[in-house]
Amino acid sequence: MGRLRLTLLCAGAVGAVAAVLCAPGLARAAAGQDSPAFALVAGLLLIGLVAQQDRLFEAAGRRLSDRFRSDRVLLVMAMLMIGVVTATLNLDTSVAFLTPVLVQAGRQRPALASPLLYGCVLLSNAGSLLLPGSNLTNLIVLGPLDISGVDFLSRMALPWVAALGITGIGVWWWGGRVVRAPAGEPSYRRGTTSDGGRARLTVGAGGVGIVGAIVLVLALRSPAAPVLGLGVALVLWRLARRRASTGPVLEVLDLPVLTGLLGVAVGLGALARSWLGPAQLMSHLDSWASAGLAAAASVVVNNLPAASLLGAGRLMHPYAVLVGLDLGPNLMVSGSLAWIIWLRTARQAGVEPSIGRAVLLGAATAPLAIGAAVLMLSLTGRA
Repeated sequence: MGRLRLTLLCAGAVGAVAAVLCAPGLARAAAGQDSPAFALVAGLLLIGLVAQQDRLFEAAGRRLSDRFRSDRVLLVMAMLMIGVVTATLNLDTSVAFLTPVLVQAGRQRPALASPLLYGCVLLSNAGSLLLPGSNLTNLIVLGPLDISGVDFLSRMALPWVAALGITGIGVWWWGGRVVRAPAGEPSYRRGTTSDGGRARLTVGAGGVGIVGAIVLVLALRSPAAPVLGLGVALVLWRLARRRASTGPVLEVLDLPVLTGLLGVAVGLGALARSWLGPAQLMSHLDSWASAGLAAAASVVVNNLPAASLLGAGRLMHPYAVLVGLDLGPNLMVSGSLAWIIWLRTARQAGVEPSIGRAVLLGAATAPLAIGAAVLMLSLTGRA
């Protein structure tokens, strides 16, 4: 994982420096389009860290496990929790803070261990269609269109339900039969069980931060700076009261990965502004082909640089492109930052996921979810 972070950082530095040296004006335009998205996710990750320190996610997970004795009902409620947290706090925040909760739930309910573990990353990707801040790609692609959070919600609500539902059904049905086979069972390490402490579902600084972030994302057309400011303020408040340390803050932000991806995105964004090939190609595609191309691009170069590359020009079908960029990462671990965070967090929680099984499950559900989401866009006349 350390080599991957170093590779991303070096690639980002090379891409950004090359763009600045070759076309400083275009690099500035690309950075202006891409940087608000990264600022927003940094703020959401900080808010999520405060919520985690308040044990808000753990309490929610335990409440679900205690209340719903049926494995099937618990799995459905866990899927809904993943979708809601992803929509409101970003998919990267979702995998960073829900993965340990779901790993612990899998220890208590062994029959659900694999669907909960693999469902966390797949449903987080699938659930990132609902709000602009749910996925960085949403902000990068739609930034020039100046669309409010409420408008975005009204356009993407049905595709979000379709994508989340199809992926959830796949995790439930297919994952329960294939991924739960002995070869796909997650491997737990010794000494990694929970301390058994009881977390209570209370409203603290983390809950206030979550509500504040939701309001800012829905109310403002450019919520990145306010959300980042809110996250920084909450963390500084915790640090001042000596209820937090800088180590977890730096770990959750993972600056080498964030800055590396930003640099790659800026480089590709500048390239797309100087070379009209991507824009001309996208102008000749219908909504279905646009979603397919975006999904393929997310697998090849990651969905954040792909968003900068494809979103540099005027898009004929921007919402279909977002469907491909948000759901395409379920096809391969290279597709989104969420995969990297999920793998790291799962290992820290004491479980070794099978990447092959996760990709197999994602490849089985992603095409159907993409098709269902684009169909919803077409039926509502918004594709």
